[in-house]
Amino acid sequence: MQRLGRALHISPSRNIIIKIENIPRIGETVVDENLRHVGKIFDIFGPVSSPYAAVKPTIREPEKLTSKMLYVLPSKRRKEKIE
Repeated sequence: MQRLGRALHISPSRNIIIKIENIPRIGETVVDENLRHVGKIFDIFGPVSSPYAAVKPTIREPEKLTSKMLYVLPSKRRKEKIE
């Protein structure tokens, strides 16, 4: 589990906007402090020095996550060996 960043607000399209600390991969699973699945990352935007992520929520009330710290579970994709 890796710290992703703080949820700032919910966008008009009902996505969770996060000020990210560590750049994740698109498609990775986002969880809260109790390891409850919150959604998946589907966009990273903003300046390189201060990026943001948009998360498509899988919960009913994403508004409750505003100003909470969220985390990312690294994907279980295998790394290919280079010989």
